[in-house]
Amino acid sequence: MANLNAIHVHNGYQKDAYTYYPVLIVGAGESGIAMGCRLKEKLGFDQFRIFDRQSGMGGTWWINRYPGVACDVPSPWYSFSFAPYYDAPNLYPSGASIVNYLHRVAAKYRIQDKVQLNTDVTEVVYDEDEELYTVTLTHMAPGKGDLGAKDRFKHIEEHGKDSVYLEQQKVKTKIVISCVGGRESSIDKATVVEPKAWPDNIPGNESFEGEIFHSARWREDINLDGKDVLVVGTGCSAAQVVPSILKPPYNVNSVTQIMRSPPWIVPKAEEPFGKEAYAKWAPTVMHYAPVLGFAMRQMMALFGELDWFTMFQNSKFSERSRKDLEAKMTARLKRLAPEKYHKMLTPDYDIGCKRRIFDAEWYKGMSSPKYRLTTQHLTRVTPNGVVVGPGRAYPPESIECDAASTAEEEIKADVIVLANGFDTAEYLQPLTIKGKGGKSMHDVWRERGGSQAYLGSAMDGFPNFFMIFGPNTATGHSSVILATENMVEFTLKMIEPVVKGNASAVEVKTEAEKKFTADVQHQLKNTVFHSGGCSSWYFDKDGWNSTVYPRSQIDFWLRCKFPTWSDWDYNYTFKGMMKKRISQTVKASLLFAAIIGAYYARKSGQSLVSALTMYSKLALMLGLNSLRSRVVQMQKRLAQ
Repeated sequence: MANLNAIHVHNGYQKDAYTYYPVLIVGAGESGIAMGCRLKEKLGFDQFRIFDRQSGMGGTWWINRYPGVACDVPSPWYSFSFAPYYDAPNLYPSGASIVNYLHRVAAKYRIQDKVQLNTDVTEVVYDEDEELYTVTLTHMAPGKGDLGAKDRFKHIEEHGKDSVYLEQQKVKTKIVISCVGGRESSIDKATVVEPKAWPDNIPGNESFEGEIFHSARWREDINLDGKDVLVVGTGCSAAQVVPSILKPPYNVNSVTQIMRSPPWIVPKAEEPFGKEAYAKWAPTVMHYAPVLGFAMRQMMALFGELDWFTMFQNSKFSERSRKDLEAKMTARLKRLAPEKYHKMLTPDYDIGCKRRIFDAEWYKGMSSPKYRLTTQHLTRVTPNGVVVGPGRAYPPESIECDAASTAEEEIKADVIVLANGFDTAEYLQPLTIKGKGGKSMHDVWRERGGSQAYLGSAMDGFPNFFMIFGPNTATGHSSVILATENMVEFTLKMIEPVVKGNASAVEVKTEAEKKFTADVQHQLKNTVFHSGGCSSWYFDKDGWNSTVYPRSQIDFWLRCKFPTWSDWDYNYTFKGMMKKRISQTVKASLLFAAIIGAYYARKSGQSLVSALTMYSKLALMLGLNSLRSRVVQMQKRLAQ
């Protein structure tokens, strides 16, 4: 019989041969890299494979290449605790710097040869008899996995299916770990999701004579020199793109930005001693004194957790804290942005309700004579631009604002950049996952009201299937890397018995998953996400919030660090059952010996140590005899 804890080809000479992987990881972004590294380091296990449809490692950081792309979380905090990035030359590293960091981590732990790129995982189906998953892999032409789904379909229409998809392969695995996330929360999240396409209700894009593309699929082949650029959206990516293209080397003629509602903008923490001094000295100082980087990391985590307690809850204290912060951020807005935009840029909802944008350049960039902000409705596209109005999205027309026109007008554009977010309908789309009884995970979610998972990691009915950054794991106040590590460590605890051959399957109990989800949805109602007066992509069309976690990251860390083992079912192997029985017997025997020994020591006047020694030997002997009889009984049952 083949070793289920080793990669091998089953029945290799026959046409029905397949490759078996003990652990299969989907996604080579920061979560997949962390999972692979910790499997090797913590469990000493290297029989795994990582698949990613993109042509390079790095997830969202690999694919996002727009001007100004950078992390808005400081590098000491946006790095793994097992491979810290304290010596970065910038407090907020660029996208390229983060990709290079992730590649160095993969090289350090020697997992690069475990990664297979240009390979899309399209279907995962559980076989209850074998207790294995059959996984369908679609091998793609190099680089075609970097395209969004809609661009791939367009390419297929023009060049044929074989220009994108080369062949399909079926493999089998004991454990599947999805590290692709599923919803986009910010540029600091290691999630690759589908960019939103052109809005269906805005006609005319086919007639446009210029170029239209999404910021997440930036066209580096397009020269913006002297061009009129239209940017649709004012999220995190747009706040980095706009001020960047207003400066050399892009030399645009103009930038018009269309906004539906304003975000809350908060300042980034500044580099100690200034950017130039930090870039010059920080790499050397942090290299030789990493304790300083560790101290910065802990301090940042502490302040992040304080944010949770002061901003995101519905307590009177949090409400007062939000109002104080809103007043400060409004004053900052009025200090930095042109006066004509003040009413347009002042949000009408509580800070924290949507994701805050940490930025130092966007407001300042609005003073450029090349820049214009409008909240007029985008109505249609013309060959040489777009028509906006009549009417505006913000502020309400009852509020007088000269800069926020309501008239219909045409805006000239050579290039249209969509910075309008991502399709966030359901987690794990378009991956098909079928568990016990052939039930689809997405069908289970629809039956239960929305996407959900126990600790964002596992669903009942899907043994040995785990998610890193599944439903309700995003936060508005902490680092995604910290949350990733929490889920990776939790998953390792859960799968260790399976990896080591002590169990064939692990599955969360139905009642535990439902209770966890009910608690999450109930507690979310006591947060600013629900009561802050905004509409956001955190919610689906039915009002179900499957995005954010309703407690602090310390709470999440404790739940991952100390699992509730009674919430899980293990199907133990014979070896695993023997180990479990031995452990239970030893613990029970020692407890029995301690109680009896203490009693007789007190009664006879004998020393406690000698009494415990004597009765421990007796208890262990009785326990081992009991265990021996159980082993004989189990062997008889197995032989029948």
